[in-house]
Parts: sequence; structure tokens; C-alpha cells
Amino acid sequence: MTLNVYLSGEIHTDWREQIIAGATGLDVRFNGPVTDHAASDDCGVAILGAEDQKFWHDRKGAQVNAIRTRKGLEDADVVVVRFGDKYKQWNAAFDAGYAAALGKSLIILHGPDHQHALKEVDAAALAVAEDPSQVVAILRYVLTGSLPG
Repeated sequence: MTLNVYLSGEIHTDWREQIIAGATGLDVRFNGPVTDHAASDDCGVAILGAEDQKFWHDRKGAQVNAIRTRKGLEDADVVVVRFGDKYKQWNAAFDAGYAAALGKSLIILHGPDHQHALKEVDAAALAVAEDPSQVVAILRYVLTGSLPG
């Protein structure tokens, strides 16, 4: 069995790389958003033309990125959504809700400081992890039935 895993959310730490490295040897294909912040912000105007107002600049980028995001979420078997400590990841909340509405297996990843703020998002998930190694352990268990240690 191959799992298609979409890694959504916070882009300022190496959590994605930790999961990908930890899943070496497992039959997993990873996908996710463009994590180059400038490219993600400017993709709409770079492709479709400049905008005078920041609102329309951002809107074009959000809509072009949504094409990639929706496709990735729809193709995923498992969606991992990371909420980081420093920035508000509104897009991550959208991705979690969209994945849940699609009936995807959803793993939420955040520290204990976000438990209260994300209680509704957590309630939609099949698992809530605090660190990337727990996500890897879930993927390993799903694919092999083996427990950590």
C-alpha cells in the first residue's frame, strides 16, 4: 500500500524535512504547498500580471496557490497540518477544514500551547501530534502495523 501524504501549514521550520527523512523506507509519497514564501506570495502577479493594489496582488497569488493546494488535498490519503508557534496560519486552518470535508485522514501537528485555540480543528482530526516523530510513527504503523521501539 502506498500512502499519498500532503504536508500543509507552517513554513518557517524544518518539520516537513523531519517527517520525510523519518519515513525513509516507507511506501509514502509526499506533496505540499510551495514553501518559498516570496514565490508563493508573488506567483499570481508573476504569471497573470502586476496589480496596483496589494489586495489584488495577494488575491491573485492565493487563487493560483489554491489550484495546487486543492489538487494536493484531493489526491492525498493522509493530510498533515502543522500549526507553528510564531505566525497565524490561516491557510492551514482552511486546509484542515477542506481536508476534513473531503473525508481525508487528518493529522494535526502543534505544540501544547495551541491546544485550546485549535480545539475545533483538533476535533476534526484522527490524530493530534506534538512533534514530527509522532507523525512518522503513525505513518509507519498505518503501513506496517509496527509500533515504535
